[in-house]
Amino acid sequence: YDNLQQKAAMASLLSVVPTLTKRARAPSTAQLRSLRFFGSRSAWKGPYFEIDLLYAARKAQEDLQALRRAGKAVIQKDAIRTQSRRSTIIPEFVGLRFEIHNGKDYKPITITEDMIGHKLGEFSPTRKRAIHPGKDADSK
Repeated sequence: YDNLQQKAAMASLLSVVPTLTKRARAPSTAQLRSLRFFGSRSAWKGPYFEIDLLYAARKAQEDLQALRRAGKAVIQKDAIRTQSRRSTIIPEFVGLRFEIHNGKDYKPITITEDMIGHKLGEFSPTRKRAIHPGKDADSK
């Protein structure tokens, strides 16, 4: 799908998200059709993400907007720390810094538009590459 179609689909989904905390409302048929690009997850469910991440992202965006209005340097002070590797990256996360847990420590990641639709865990590898000793020239 085109990036613009993904943005439109996510915008329609996120318009439903604030009502999820108040009362559950089923998405419309148009929203269901627009969310099919996420693949394996059922279209009517939409992408999975932790609701706490969404709230943290919205707060960080509000803080950055306040800095822009004040005419100050726009730098995100604290990265959003999470262990939720299974959460899907949504458009509200773009431009924010996350620290994603890889099982041992937190790896810093800055979200870009190309990452939308992927999982957070894809950008924080859990395994180290094996470093094999090279062949020595003197061993012959």
